Amino acid sequence: MPRMIRFMLTRLATGFAIGCAVGFFLWQNGFAVAGTFDDYLAQGLFIYFFASTIAMGYLATALLLEE
Repeated sequence: MPRMIRFMLTRLATGFAIGCAVGFFLWQNGFAVAGTFDDYLAQGLFIYFFASTIAMGYLATALLLEE
């Protein structure tokens, strides 16, 4: 696998994992959502959208700072 592809996939996966952890933490503590805790679809979408945003930001920052 080319070095750039490996770099991008690693950074995306790392950012996604960080985003999942933070999104799950926010959902469980009720900081961001004014819904019930039993709404699994809303919880999954919230964590996915939070994680995908953090992953793209992590990748963009890594590409910007790569020398």
